[in-house]
Amino acid sequence: MTDTHRGLPLDVSRETLDRLETLTALLTRWTEKINLVSRNSVTDAWTRHIVDSAQVFTLAEDQPSHWADLGAGGGFPGLVVAALAREHSPETRVTLVESDSRKCAFLRTALREMEIEATVLTKRIEALAPLDADVVSARALTALPGLLEYTAQHRTKDGLALFPKGARWKKEIAEAQESWQFEYTHRKSITDPDAVVLKIGALTHV
Repeated sequence: MTDTHRGLPLDVSRETLDRLETLTALLTRWTEKINLVSRNSVTDAWTRHIVDSAQVFTLAEDQPSHWADLGAGGGFPGLVVAALAREHSPETRVTLVESDSRKCAFLRTALREMEIEATVLTKRIEALAPLDADVVSARALTALPGLLEYTAQHRTKDGLALFPKGARWKKEIAEAQESWQFEYTHRKSITDPDAVVLKIGALTHV
């Protein structure tokens, strides 16, 4: 992997770059109307949201058949995953789960204007039938113990979970270990020196 496309951690085509730039523009416009992301972060949306999400995509193993992004909100990492998958993992099916209908309207608009495909489910995560996803991701959704509950519900037994986490990530690991046994590794974030992306493997409730 190289770092030749505006800080992205993998090579992308001009078409993919255009799609991600379309997403950045949409995010700026829609955040003026609804709370997709913090308004302070919009001024540096490329690094804070696009590049930050792209690094999550690079941690998936092989080409997953089904990627589920939980609490998709403003589309991170889900929309970025769908855009990158179109070029690098075309067999991957992406599902975006979001309970807020206004945010789902944004997700569907972004998919249409970016000319990419994903399924948007306007439902609460815990109310869904199991999604059986090879990869589950979530960004800024809830603490790790809650994320592991969702993982156990919606991920295949041998799948992965990928969770960007901030400076408290070690404390969240310790809290989660009170109720769960799990295998994990962490990758230092390329966008925040205090943050990591957690990669969760085998998972068992204590």
